[in-house]
Amino acid sequence: MASDPTAGGAPAEMPVENADDLEIPAQPGDLERRVEQLQAENADLQDKHLRAVAEAQNVRRRAQQDVEKERKFGIERFAKDVLSVADNLGRALSALPSDLERVDPALRNVLVGVQATERELQSILERHGITRIDTLGKPFNAEFHQAMMEIEDSSVPAGTVVQELIPGYLLAGRLLRAAMGGVSKGGPARGLDASNEN
Repeated sequence: MASDPTAGGAPAEMPVENADDLEIPAQPGDLERRVEQLQAENADLQDKHLRAVAEAQNVRRRAQQDVEKERKFGIERFAKDVLSVADNLGRALSALPSDLERVDPALRNVLVGVQATERELQSILERHGITRIDTLGKPFNAEFHQAMMEIEDSSVPAGTVVQELIPGYLLAGRLLRAAMGGVSKGGPARGLDASNEN
């Protein structure tokens, strides 16, 4: 006699579980295989989780490095443009007579103002991590210097920067613009240890 699930006061909404959905193994060996399969899936999911966490950490670290790099070097194009102003002020000052006492007092005030402006500009550049490369008397270093000419000078070792045409600058320790100048030749050979200085 077939029983009616609604007979005897059983609620009509009660779900009847389908035996096909339970995946009950038929044999004891099937159970062991199923446990092994689930353990392998678990290990695979743990591996995927660890890889995802590592990737997220790498993305975060790269983003922090990009932000730091942008903070340090984001002003590079602007700094290169400002260097032309510094160059022009430097040229104006180098054209001044060495003895300002012989200059008309009205012109002397203008010249003193140009000197003050040049000092202020250099101070502002240094505050923003832009430093001038010290070149005169230093050994030529292709990483920081660009040789525009060779100058015959036997009084200094060969390969010494003896004239600076355009000063070089570093931005946060990285080359912004190479210093351009004249390098000595004809003097005594420079020692190997001094040739790597900047």
